[in-house]
Amino acid sequence: MDCKKESNSVGCRCTYPCTRHGVCCDCLMYHRKKGQLPACYFPKDVETGYNRSIANFTRVISERGTGFLMDDSE
Repeated sequence: MDCKKESNSVGCRCTYPCTRHGVCCDCLMYHRKKGQLPACYFPKDVETGYNRSIANFTRVISERGTGFLMDDSE
């Protein structure tokens, strides 16, 4: 399977400049090893704080629900 970096980058919510941008498999592996979730799991206003912790994710879910996960415009 070929990586679709260019098309992945269009929908990527991550604002941190790194070599994994658009390479979802590398991004997931990186954050998983750190016990985190990637930017695509967070709404834009939370993502820019770079707190990728699972605790932060569960806090956001409890406050906002899961609707933002389906919204590509965030």
